[in-house]
Amino acid sequence: MSGAGALSIDPQEMLELRETAKDLRIAVISSRWHTQIMDGLRAGADRFLTEVGIEHDAVTRLAAPGSFELPVLAARAAQSHHAVVALGVVIRGGTPHFDYVCSAATDGLVKVSVESTTPVGFGLLTCDDEQQALDRAGLEGSREDKGYEAAHAAVATAVQIGTIG
Repeated sequence: MSGAGALSIDPQEMLELRETAKDLRIAVISSRWHTQIMDGLRAGADRFLTEVGIEHDAVTRLAAPGSFELPVLAARAAQSHHAVVALGVVIRGGTPHFDYVCSAATDGLVKVSVESTTPVGFGLLTCDDEQQALDRAGLEGSREDKGYEAAHAAVATAVQIGTIG
Protein backbone atom coordinates (compact mmCIF):
# COMPACT_ATOMS: atom_id res chain seq x y z
CA MET A 1 0.00 0.00 0.00
CA SER A 2 1.32 3.42 -0.90
CA GLY A 3 2.03 5.69 2.03
CA ALA A 4 3.14 2.87 4.31
CA GLY A 5 6.34 3.90 6.04
CA ALA A 6 6.15 7.48 4.80
CA LEU A 7 8.41 10.00 6.47
CA SER A 8 6.72 12.16 9.04
CA ILE A 9 8.20 15.59 9.65
CA ASP A 10 8.55 16.21 13.36
CA PRO A 11 8.03 19.70 14.82
CA GLN A 12 11.73 20.06 15.68
CA GLU A 13 12.74 19.48 12.05
CA MET A 14 10.20 22.07 10.90
CA LEU A 15 11.65 24.58 13.38
CA GLU A 16 15.15 23.91 12.10
CA LEU A 17 14.04 24.21 8.49
CA ARG A 18 12.32 27.54 9.24
CA GLU A 19 15.61 28.85 10.61
CA THR A 20 17.84 27.53 7.82
CA ALA A 21 15.72 27.43 4.66
CA LYS A 22 14.16 30.87 4.51
CA ASP A 23 16.87 32.32 2.24
CA LEU A 24 16.87 29.51 -0.31
CA ARG A 25 15.93 30.03 -3.95
CA ILE A 26 13.64 27.23 -5.13
CA ALA A 27 12.36 26.29 -8.59
CA VAL A 28 9.04 24.48 -8.81
CA ILE A 29 8.60 22.85 -12.20
CA SER A 30 5.30 21.22 -13.05
CA SER A 31 3.79 19.43 -16.00
CA ARG A 32 0.66 20.81 -17.64
CA TRP A 33 -1.05 17.42 -18.07
CA HIS A 34 -3.84 16.28 -15.68
CA THR A 35 -4.77 19.73 -14.38
CA GLN A 36 -6.69 18.71 -11.25
CA ILE A 37 -3.88 16.45 -10.03
CA MET A 38 -1.22 19.02 -10.86
CA ASP A 39 -3.15 21.74 -9.02
CA GLY A 40 -3.02 19.55 -5.92
CA LEU A 41 0.69 18.79 -6.28
CA ARG A 42 1.57 22.46 -6.77
CA ALA A 43 -0.58 23.50 -3.81
CA GLY A 44 1.18 20.94 -1.60
CA ALA A 45 4.63 22.16 -2.66
CA ASP A 46 3.60 25.79 -2.12
CA ARG A 47 2.18 24.97 1.31
CA PHE A 48 5.45 23.38 2.43
CA LEU A 49 7.54 26.27 1.11
CA THR A 50 5.30 28.75 2.94
CA GLU A 51 5.49 26.73 6.16
CA VAL A 52 9.29 26.92 6.18
CA GLY A 53 9.28 30.65 5.43
CA ILE A 54 10.46 30.70 1.83
CA GLU A 55 9.11 33.92 0.35
CA HIS A 56 6.93 33.81 -2.75
CA ASP A 57 9.44 35.87 -4.74
CA ALA A 58 12.23 33.35 -3.96
CA VAL A 59 10.30 30.68 -5.85
CA THR A 60 10.53 30.39 -9.63
CA ARG A 61 7.57 28.56 -11.14
CA LEU A 62 7.98 26.91 -14.51
CA ALA A 63 5.47 24.93 -16.58
CA ALA A 64 6.69 21.95 -18.60
CA PRO A 65 4.60 20.78 -21.55
CA GLY A 66 4.68 17.27 -20.08
CA SER A 67 6.60 15.09 -17.63
CA PHE A 68 9.13 14.13 -20.30
CA GLU A 69 10.32 17.76 -20.39
CA LEU A 70 10.83 18.10 -16.61
CA PRO A 71 14.55 17.16 -16.68
CA VAL A 72 15.62 19.83 -19.18
CA LEU A 73 13.90 22.57 -17.18
CA ALA A 74 15.29 21.11 -13.96
CA ALA A 75 18.81 21.14 -15.42
CA ARG A 76 18.55 24.81 -16.28
CA ALA A 77 16.95 25.75 -12.95
CA ALA A 78 19.62 23.82 -11.03
CA GLN A 79 22.18 26.32 -12.31
CA SER A 80 20.69 29.19 -10.33
CA HIS A 81 18.58 27.70 -7.53
CA HIS A 82 19.39 25.92 -4.28
CA ALA A 83 16.80 23.22 -5.00
CA VAL A 84 14.30 22.12 -7.62
CA VAL A 85 10.88 20.55 -7.05
CA ALA A 86 9.78 18.51 -10.08
CA LEU A 87 6.06 17.73 -10.26
CA GLY A 88 4.29 15.64 -12.86
CA VAL A 89 1.99 12.72 -13.42
CA VAL A 90 2.04 9.91 -15.94
CA ILE A 91 -0.93 7.54 -16.01
CA ARG A 92 -0.55 4.11 -17.62
CA GLY A 93 -2.32 3.67 -20.90
CA GLY A 94 -2.50 0.80 -23.34
CA THR A 95 0.92 1.31 -24.96
CA PRO A 96 4.56 1.21 -23.79
CA HIS A 97 4.61 5.04 -23.92
CA PHE A 98 4.06 5.08 -20.12
CA ASP A 99 7.24 3.09 -19.50
CA TYR A 100 9.35 5.27 -21.78
CA VAL A 101 8.15 8.56 -20.33
CA CYS A 102 8.45 7.40 -16.72
CA SER A 103 11.92 6.01 -17.26
CA ALA A 104 13.21 9.02 -19.20
CA ALA A 105 11.82 11.55 -16.73
CA THR A 106 13.07 9.65 -13.70
CA ASP A 107 16.53 9.02 -15.14
CA GLY A 108 16.78 12.63 -16.31
CA LEU A 109 15.85 14.08 -12.92
CA VAL A 110 18.33 11.82 -11.13
CA LYS A 111 21.05 12.85 -13.59
CA VAL A 112 20.30 16.55 -13.01
CA SER A 113 20.48 16.17 -9.27
CA VAL A 114 23.69 14.13 -9.17
CA GLU A 115 25.58 16.07 -11.85
CA SER A 116 24.61 19.52 -10.57
CA THR A 117 24.59 18.57 -6.85
CA THR A 118 21.37 20.54 -6.67
CA PRO A 119 18.62 18.58 -4.92
CA VAL A 120 15.63 17.67 -7.05
CA GLY A 121 12.50 16.81 -5.09
CA PHE A 122 10.86 13.95 -6.96
CA GLY A 123 7.16 14.65 -7.29
CA LEU A 124 6.52 12.62 -10.42
CA LEU A 125 3.52 10.36 -9.93
CA THR A 126 3.66 7.20 -12.04
CA CYS A 127 0.28 5.60 -11.59
CA ASP A 128 -1.75 2.79 -13.10
CA ASP A 129 -4.94 4.85 -13.13
CA GLU A 130 -6.29 8.30 -12.38
CA GLN A 131 -7.64 7.31 -8.94
CA GLN A 132 -4.13 6.37 -7.76
CA ALA A 133 -2.91 9.82 -8.83
CA LEU A 134 -5.83 11.57 -7.12
CA ASP A 135 -5.04 9.63 -3.92
CA ARG A 136 -1.50 11.06 -3.96
CA ALA A 137 -2.22 14.60 -5.17
CA GLY A 138 -2.87 16.26 -1.81
CA LEU A 139 -6.43 17.16 -2.74
CA GLU A 140 -9.33 16.98 -0.34
CA GLY A 141 -9.88 13.28 0.26
CA SER A 142 -6.37 12.28 -0.90
CA ARG A 143 -4.42 9.89 1.31
CA GLU A 144 -1.06 11.46 0.45
CA ASP A 145 0.42 14.80 -0.53
CA LYS A 146 3.34 14.10 -2.85
CA GLY A 147 3.80 17.77 -3.77
CA TYR A 148 4.38 18.63 -0.11
CA GLU A 149 6.70 15.64 0.27
CA ALA A 150 8.74 16.54 -2.83
CA ALA A 151 9.20 20.12 -1.62
CA HIS A 152 10.27 18.84 1.79
CA ALA A 153 12.81 16.46 0.22
CA ALA A 154 14.32 19.20 -1.95
CA VAL A 155 14.54 21.79 0.83
CA ALA A 156 15.76 19.43 3.54
CA THR A 157 18.48 18.13 1.21
CA ALA A 158 19.53 21.66 0.21
CA VAL A 159 19.87 22.56 3.88
CA GLN A 160 22.03 19.48 4.48
CA ILE A 161 24.23 20.36 1.49
CA GLY A 162 24.70 23.78 3.04
CA THR A 163 26.09 22.18 6.19
CA ILE A 164 28.82 20.34 4.28
CA GLY A 165 29.89 23.25 2.12
